[in-house]
Amino acid sequence: MVKVRLTLFLMAAIFLPLKAFALTQLQASVDRNPVMENEYLALTVTADDELASNALDTSALLKDFVVGRTSVSRSTQIVNFDTHKETNWQILLKPKHQGVVTVPALEVQGVKSQPIALQVVDAQSQPQQAKNLFLKATVSDKEAYVGQMLSYKVKLYLAVDLQRGVLSAPNTGGAQVKQVGDDKDSSEIVNGRRYRVIERTYSIVADTPGKLVISGPTFSGDVLVDSPSRSMFSFQESRPVEAQGDSVVVNINAKPESYQGDWLVADLVNLSEDWQDKQSFEVGQPITRNITLLASNADDTSLPDVKVPLPQGMKSYPEKPQRKTMARNGQTVAQLTQTVAIVPSKAGDYTLPEVKVAWWNPHLNKQQFATLPARHISVKPAANTPAPQIDTPQPQTVTDSGIWPWTTAIFALLWLATLYLWWRARQRPNAVNNNDVKPAPATKNTTLDAAIAAQNSGEVLNALLRELSSLSKRSVTLQNLAEIAPELAQTVSQIQTAHYSREQTDTKALYQQLMTQLESIKRSKGQRQAKTALQSLNP
Repeated sequence: MVKVRLTLFLMAAIFLPLKAFALTQLQASVDRNPVMENEYLALTVTADDELASNALDTSALLKDFVVGRTSVSRSTQIVNFDTHKETNWQILLKPKHQGVVTVPALEVQGVKSQPIALQVVDAQSQPQQAKNLFLKATVSDKEAYVGQMLSYKVKLYLAVDLQRGVLSAPNTGGAQVKQVGDDKDSSEIVNGRRYRVIERTYSIVADTPGKLVISGPTFSGDVLVDSPSRSMFSFQESRPVEAQGDSVVVNINAKPESYQGDWLVADLVNLSEDWQDKQSFEVGQPITRNITLLASNADDTSLPDVKVPLPQGMKSYPEKPQRKTMARNGQTVAQLTQTVAIVPSKAGDYTLPEVKVAWWNPHLNKQQFATLPARHISVKPAANTPAPQIDTPQPQTVTDSGIWPWTTAIFALLWLATLYLWWRARQRPNAVNNNDVKPAPATKNTTLDAAIAAQNSGEVLNALLRELSSLSKRSVTLQNLAEIAPELAQTVSQIQTAHYSREQTDTKALYQQLMTQLESIKRSKGQRQAKTALQSLNP
């Protein structure tokens, strides 16, 4: 009997406290009131029982608030065999509008919390020293031209520790937006309060005239704030934050009608090159010009190609321009580098015309020019090219008229010899077959072969000119080559283009084509000489 009573007592001691643990109270509180618009606050709901995480329905908050992250914690306290349990929900809320916003009563298992009247004020009405985070945006000019670069700077001020965050670029219509350089991290004191400042710079280039509206950038992230719990073990917790920059309107002007040339607007434009005066060059030797165009407060995509004019007797082989944009002393500088190879085709003194690049100065509202002065150069004949041969006719003095009888006798003998040779050919018609006659191979120029084997285009052209000068008995240069042999001149131009081009070209095929054309010229030259000799035998 005693055992039965003891068992009933223990069961009562175990099950009776369960009734005391039933939910009896639900409390709701906020970490601050009033609160600024677009700022999150923490709503804490406490139940005096251990409950499931989904026991609290927060759908009633969606009407006037943006509901953010929700965290749940539970605790149990035992004091003098008195057990007390709690369930805490912490909900991050952001009011949707200004004025008085009510946090509605929340219900769990029939127990309701008290509603809270929340005062939401305009963020702009609060002094900056009362804000933990805000944005400032500035633009370099409120009036600009199409194609002019605007410098747009954004500063994020933080009085709390930043855990993570994303800063969006400014939003514009009809303009190009690019970030310039890296973010800068510094600190400033604003109205006696120290802020961490993160600065970012953007370049904005408008494509069309009119009003350009630059919507302010937005920042969203998480910062560390003190936990609203008042226990001695409270720590910092993560809190989402948002900020919006002010919008800016810029008036964009069109290109002036008086402007001549490729459109370029910048604060300053400079044109330079590496050049040494009093230089002398040889025919066929390339003259390399490295020209650099710099423009302050401009983008590299707006820089025009540099046009290099040339005098007659020269050919140019420009490379693809190299462009880049860089930051120097807080300024954006665009750079274009143009490399041009110039090949003179004949000797003489030349003047390379000046190089000009037009640009528009927005501060003076007028057109200006960046120039390179004219260059004077001297081109000498190639070192391996033979000097031109000038045939000077020798004066002939007639002593008497007795030469004509001798001349007539010589022509008569030649006529008789021609008749004899013709008669012998008629006697042996099948002795020789003209189709079996093969011309003797032309003697190759070892210098030309060596130059082709070495893949030296300069030596190949020099050896070719010597060969042609020897065949034609007069000086042959690159300038008059087209008159003597047009097809050969075209092959020479292709060899020059392949030499100065960056693209891979089959020069071996070009050299083979050059040798074939040269052999053809030699054969045609020999045939003309044989025909002339036979005609001289016929009276």
